[in-house]
Amino acid sequence: MMLRRGFILFLPRLVGLLVVACCLVSIVYMLACTPKGDNQQLVLPRGHSPTVKEGYEAILQEREEQHRNYIISLKKQIAQLKAELQGRSVLLKNVQDQYPDSLDIRLDHSKPEKVQANLLAFLRSQIDKAEVHSGVKLSTEYAAVPFESFTLQKVYQLETGLTRHPEEKPVRKDKRDELIEVIELAVGSLNNPEGNSNAKHHVYTASDFIEGIYRTEKDKGTLYELTFKGDTKHQFKKIVLFRPFGPVMKVKNEDVNVADTLINVIVPLAKRASKFRQFMQNFRETGIQQDGRIHLTVVYFGKEQMNEVRAILENTSKSANFKNFTFIQLDEEFSRGKGLDVGARFWKGNNVVLFFCDVDIYFTAEFLNSCRLNTQPGKKVFYPVLFSQYNPSIIYGHHDSIPSLEQQLIIKKETGFWRDFGFGMTCQYRSDFINIGGFDLDIKGWGGEDVHLYRKYLHSNLIVIRTPVRGLFHLWHEKQCLDELTPEQYKMCMQSKAMNEGSHGQLGMLVFKQEIETHLRRQKLSDKKT
Repeated sequence: MMLRRGFILFLPRLVGLLVVACCLVSIVYMLACTPKGDNQQLVLPRGHSPTVKEGYEAILQEREEQHRNYIISLKKQIAQLKAELQGRSVLLKNVQDQYPDSLDIRLDHSKPEKVQANLLAFLRSQIDKAEVHSGVKLSTEYAAVPFESFTLQKVYQLETGLTRHPEEKPVRKDKRDELIEVIELAVGSLNNPEGNSNAKHHVYTASDFIEGIYRTEKDKGTLYELTFKGDTKHQFKKIVLFRPFGPVMKVKNEDVNVADTLINVIVPLAKRASKFRQFMQNFRETGIQQDGRIHLTVVYFGKEQMNEVRAILENTSKSANFKNFTFIQLDEEFSRGKGLDVGARFWKGNNVVLFFCDVDIYFTAEFLNSCRLNTQPGKKVFYPVLFSQYNPSIIYGHHDSIPSLEQQLIIKKETGFWRDFGFGMTCQYRSDFINIGGFDLDIKGWGGEDVHLYRKYLHSNLIVIRTPVRGLFHLWHEKQCLDELTPEQYKMCMQSKAMNEGSHGQLGMLVFKQEIETHLRRQKLSDKKT
């Protein structure tokens, strides 16, 4: 009852508020919709004036003109807004064409037509984003993506890789098949010109191909420009092709737990006790103290310096409380392949990751995890490309002193190089090593055994992970190439020796050292005279 009485008392107030609100809205509407007149107020004619009618007509005509102008102004603004909206719509469509919804491409299998359309739009947009039709502004000369050129027989390349040849016949099957496909596609395009198909034209073959250039932008695709012979000596046909890269697609998402993955580091050794002491210092700090999931197998050849090596191993065991090691002694001539093979087969525990290592190798805890993450029994083996240190005496010859070993391990072109011709340091599960057949034990001495094992893996169905790693270093040491090596082994040894000493520029400074010193003496004499 009280609620009803309160509502009756409140109703007149509510009606009053609504009336006031409507009045305010009407006033605002009139102010907003009234066209702006001139600054001068219009003077209404007096009622007794003989020209009253003409005056009112003039006022109405003026007001009508003002409204007409205001309407024209509004129409112009509406037209401008429509044009701007249309421009924004086109821009939005272009962006959508360039970046289609990758989730539609990957996941929406219920709409295959949409997936196909989005994928096609994405591939076409790659051409627009790549440097095909026009150049792009680059910050420095290092940002430019260079072309490589090719003919029917040869490829002329800047990034030489393992072969070290600036020109070569394409050895890698993927590169060879890529260029053959491009040439065939270009020939087909020339023989099926757009337009009048009945017109007679020259029939092109691969022999008409003169040369081509190509380059790859990693996130967009590969551009090819091919030149063919024309109808006359000074006429040519040019075909531009583009292989767009598709959108990134998720293949797998998995958790990898390496907490219980043990690594057995196998080191073949003969003499070299001082190098082994340095190796054990790194092994203790990295393998034992930082990692802790590691076993060491030393396969020692002969008896010279054996007691010293065994003492170093036992001292490390006592001081670091480390028991996970095996010492195997062989009374025969040193053979790296034999030592690694014996060490791998000696292991009697569960399947384990084998790390074939040399005594002049320095590794980090991060590398040991890379070793675990890039191996999988029956699936993957790991062949890291290590960074090989130049001769510190050459690198730091102009310094007052040679820095400590840790300070020397910097990856720069002045301090070393990627040892992409070496395959000795490798990680694989013991089961894969046994199944592949192990090393060729007929190979004696230095070199060859690692390449032979590497080729076995390449010929198998296992995935070979080959990549530079930042945590694996080959420490410089003077290399001795023995006379008893075979001619091929001796050649490989000498090539490795030459690569180890210094960079091209550093070795050049040594070759021209006398000329440089003569120049400096002349400069000093010239300065004294002046």
